[in-house]
Amino acid sequence: MPRQFDYLGDVEAFLAIADKGTISAAAVSLGTTASVLSRAVARLEARLGVQLMRRTTRRLSLTDAGKSYLEQSRSAFALMADAERSMRDQGGELSGTVRISAPTTYGHYRLPPLLQVFMELHPKVLIELSIANRNVDLVQEGYDMAIRQGALPDSGLIARPLEDAQLCLVAAPAYLARAGVPADIASLERHACLSFTMPSTGKPAAWHLRDKGADVDWQPLPRMHIADDVLGVVTMAQQGLGICQTYRFVADERLRSGQLVAVLPQHWGRSRPFSLIYPPHRSLSAASRALIATLTDKAGMLASHAALPML
Repeated sequence: MPRQFDYLGDVEAFLAIADKGTISAAAVSLGTTASVLSRAVARLEARLGVQLMRRTTRRLSLTDAGKSYLEQSRSAFALMADAERSMRDQGGELSGTVRISAPTTYGHYRLPPLLQVFMELHPKVLIELSIANRNVDLVQEGYDMAIRQGALPDSGLIARPLEDAQLCLVAAPAYLARAGVPADIASLERHACLSFTMPSTGKPAAWHLRDKGADVDWQPLPRMHIADDVLGVVTMAQQGLGICQTYRFVADERLRSGQLVAVLPQHWGRSRPFSLIYPPHRSLSAASRALIATLTDKAGMLASHAALPML
């Protein structure tokens, strides 16, 4: 009985050429010769009955059939790699690499104790953590999961809630001594408001407040436009440059120490959700599933233990 998949070496050669861009570069990466890879692609094309590549002396390009076959072959090889990794994971301690992306607020103030728990339980798992204020493309950039803040669009990704994070208004004591303490929302217009410029719109983010039980989205007229790093508004506020809105878990320690003071606490009460997302079509490794379980199980506990009563 002939072997059903005895041509997988030819498929691997095709994938290497497509990834490296040239037959010679693919030959170097695989430790073989260009002529061997050329014959492998020729056999594969003969087997499939279609041309996969257009080859000239100077350039190489994929046909439409080649692009389709490349995408499906990559998916098939990824599934085989996941199956192999899953079997290795079942044989003992979890191992492997998990790539996760997080915004700066959560990455600096919430993730460290959660990752410490996970890394103590699974010392052989390598965490690759990207902390940045941008939404990565999980599939295209090769991330296993990401943490997102705010309402999520209908993207087809699986979303698991982590916590609803309380928002607050804060300022440095020196600023309030110099500029006065605002008595109500309207009086904020006379103050230096530090607002983060949203990368998606290029406009200052609205402040989410509550007035007499009703939600209010108040648009500050900032004296300073802060972009790229949302934690910059907290740093500027702490240095006495104005008032900012941030998460309670970011401001709590500064409020306790007196570096920051609560502003208009009667108008707090709003929150924004943080969620963990990952692609539904990806076969998750055991290490990824374990990290998802740790984050979703422990994040809520961390939030409830760390929360302060309303000021």
